[in-house]
Amino acid sequence: MSVRPATQQDDDVVLELLRRSLGWVPSEHDADFFRWKHRENAFGVSPAWVACVDDEIVGYRTMLRWRFERLEGQVEAVRAVDTATHPGHQGRGIFTKLTLAAIDDLRAQSVSLVFNTPNDKSRPGYLKMGWHEVGRVPVSISLQRLRAIPKVMRSMGPAVKWSEPTPAGLSPQDAFQDATGVKELLACQPAPRSGEFRTLRSPEYLSWRYGFPPLAYRVVLRGREPQEGFAVFRLRRRSEIVEATVCELLAPEDDRRARSELFRGVRRCVDADVVVKAADGVNRVPRQGPILTARALGDLEVPARSGWKLSLGDVELF
Repeated sequence: MSVRPATQQDDDVVLELLRRSLGWVPSEHDADFFRWKHRENAFGVSPAWVACVDDEIVGYRTMLRWRFERLEGQVEAVRAVDTATHPGHQGRGIFTKLTLAAIDDLRAQSVSLVFNTPNDKSRPGYLKMGWHEVGRVPVSISLQRLRAIPKVMRSMGPAVKWSEPTPAGLSPQDAFQDATGVKELLACQPAPRSGEFRTLRSPEYLSWRYGFPPLAYRVVLRGREPQEGFAVFRLRRRSEIVEATVCELLAPEDDRRARSELFRGVRRCVDADVVVKAADGVNRVPRQGPILTARALGDLEVPARSGWKLSLGDVELF
């Protein structure tokens, strides 16, 4: 078995491998989704690797490029995302070989950090390879309908990949067409505290992150222009319920009241059973939220969980 960097010529085989390994239901959007996610990323093209046996691709590993800002300067990072092993070659350590090869290459590319939110099944494998648990990303869950409580209690599994369409709000293309207004809003955000990590947002990042039409993200403006603040959300089915995930809440000067107003605006306009967002302090729901893991690739000091200022858009599985 050999490991080499993946190329665009591998895309068709890799897509089929992802479908077979991860149980993807074939979709007309798969190729476009893959290209948007890994080739059109505002932070750069995703580095990827394949494992081959007799020239047959039997494993795949990719890392989504990411960039954090902090008071001390920017941090080049990657998010460990898609990985797949051919069903006929499982149990041969392909996941570990690909991931360790990726770590070596990324370190040589001056990437300082790998982070992700692995599920309970894959987390032990990452921990054995040097990752450590940072802690849960706190979330708050707002119930929209009291009669939905029994359904909500039964619907704790993963959400589906594709969004439910909704006419609520604006499309990201319309909401973010005034790049100057978006830049003005981002410019007035308070600087990160010492040691604090947060995603480096820009008009280009927001347009990429939420602009893939089949994912059907929607935007609620606080006023008539983006510089007055906005919320980004999408609807997805989770077992028996429809869940609205609020991915971004951005307000001038990060004003708490304005963010609360935006959140209420989302709640008013969506037809969902629950609305979920990153929690603020006492609003968090105990033992809920994805578990963040990270591995430094150099001498970078990784902050404790309280030092990560993350939105659900930063950690959402997409």
